[in-house]
Amino acid sequence: MSQTVNDVDYQRLISNNVVSILKKFPKIIDGKDAILEMKEGNSKNWKQMEWMGFYFEYWCNENLKYIMEMPYAKKYGNVSFDGFLERPWDFKCHATESGNIVPINDYEAISKAVDEFGYLGIILAECSVHYDNESSDFKKWHDVLKGGISNYEENRIKRNASSRKRKTKIKLSKINFIRFDDELLAKCKSFQKNFRNAGGTVRREKISLDLSKIEDHIEQVIYFS
Repeated sequence: MSQTVNDVDYQRLISNNVVSILKKFPKIIDGKDAILEMKEGNSKNWKQMEWMGFYFEYWCNENLKYIMEMPYAKKYGNVSFDGFLERPWDFKCHATESGNIVPINDYEAISKAVDEFGYLGIILAECSVHYDNESSDFKKWHDVLKGGISNYEENRIKRNASSRKRKTKIKLSKINFIRFDDELLAKCKSFQKNFRNAGGTVRREKISLDLSKIEDHIEQVIYFS
């Protein structure tokens, strides 16, 4: 293990800096407002359908970039982490309606980072969500804002595949600070192994985190009740 940090120092860092800032994260977020904010802030992800997770990353970057390296410059292969403060950090936003399984980062990158630093930090926001109405008004609004539908959407229509309901609003319940170490890695499953992208390239194997198994690995929680 090439780098470590004293646990007391680590707790001081997240308590005095990161936690105090994340307590200011808005409890209720309208999807249109979030997308427009990302667009005006020149975020490359404002056109993405799953705006919820991208907005959480965007907000964290805007508000933590003065105390944390965002994103972490070091790459593991072609994979990077969202931030770095004594160790790598990733930011995730999870809809409670979708169950306990949360897809996180690249399996190989996480394994190497855990080997290097002992553990990395996952900052996981949990929220409930509201979905688009039957007329898909939110989707139509977003399509107009983007200047039309994407190639992905065009291909979906050609396949006659159903369109996923868009999230229109989120209500935050809590933000977890998770210590992701070898012990937690052993509890996780991987997915996408041997899967291929539409262009034929092999997808990177990723980790799925089971929220029912993280209790012993939660360092701190911010509640938004």
